[in-house]
Amino acid sequence: MSNVYQRRLSLAGIDAAGLSIDELRTLVKRILEAKIHGISFSPYAEGQGPGTQVTAGQIGDRLAVISPYTQWIRTFSCSEGNELIPAIARQAGLRTLVGVWLDGNREQNELELANAIEIAAAGHADILGVGNEVLLRGDLTEDEILDYIARAKAAAPGVPVGYVDAYFEFNDHPRIADACDVILANCYPFWEGCPADVALLYMKEMYRRAELAANGKPVIISETGWPNIGTAEGGAVPSESNAIKYFIDTYRWAEEDNIEIFWFSSFDEAWKVDREGDVGAYWGLWDKDGSPKYF
Repeated sequence: MSNVYQRRLSLAGIDAAGLSIDELRTLVKRILEAKIHGISFSPYAEGQGPGTQVTAGQIGDRLAVISPYTQWIRTFSCSEGNELIPAIARQAGLRTLVGVWLDGNREQNELELANAIEIAAAGHADILGVGNEVLLRGDLTEDEILDYIARAKAAAPGVPVGYVDAYFEFNDHPRIADACDVILANCYPFWEGCPADVALLYMKEMYRRAELAANGKPVIISETGWPNIGTAEGGAVPSESNAIKYFIDTYRWAEEDNIEIFWFSSFDEAWKVDREGDVGAYWGLWDKDGSPKYF
C-alpha cells in the first residue's frame, strides 16, 4: 500500500460541498500533483477504439500526458499494439496492472494470454488482471475463467494474478475470488443510479462487500469514476461539479483508509457511446485531445 498522500498532501477536514468550482479545480490539481495511485489507460485517439492497431509512438505521447499524475496505470488488452504499453510505461517510471481481455473469441483469448505471459516474463507486469467483466457480460463460464487464471498463475510465478469484475460478482462466484491473488473490483455508484451526494458512502459499501469475498486477500478498486456530460442514470447525474466532487471524495477516502484505486479514466473516448450511450464518452480526466478537464 502506498502512503503517498500522507507524505505529500492531507485532505482531512476538506468539505468539497462547500467549495466554489474554482476552489474545487485547484484541489483536483493538488491531488493529481501528489500522484494518485492509478489511472485506467487506453491509448486511443479520436476516431479510434478496439480494433485499431496502436503504435508505440502514440502510446508514448498519451502516457506523457498522464504520467506526472499517477503511480500506476491499468491496461485492458494485450493485443492490437496494447501489448507495447507496459514496457513503455516502465520507461516512464510507472507500475502496471496489465489487463488480459477475455470474451467469447477463444482464439483471440489465447493470443491475449500468451502476450500477457511474455510481458510478465520481461518484468513489465506488476499485476495481471485476467479478464474484465466477463461474468457481467456473460461471455464465458466460471470454469473457463478459472482455467485462464490458473494458466496465468502457472506461467507467471511471482506476479500477482487477479480477475476484474463488478464488486458483487466476487460474492456470487466465490471460486473466482478464491483463485485470485488479489481482488480487482469495479465500483460504480453512477451505474447503479446513486445520487452524487451519497456516492462515496455507496462505494464504501461496495468495497466492504468485495472485502468479504476476498477473505483477507488484498482488494483494489480497479475502476471507479463519474462522467461530466450525458444522460442521467436514475439519481446519478453527469456534471462537472458532480464529477469533481466525486473525485475529491474518492481520494480523501483513499488517503484516510489507504485504499488503492484506479480512476476511470484517463481520456474521453467517443467509441464507448455505442456500448454505454452518450454518457460513455465523458469519463476522462482529460478530454479526447489530451487537455485537462478539471484542473
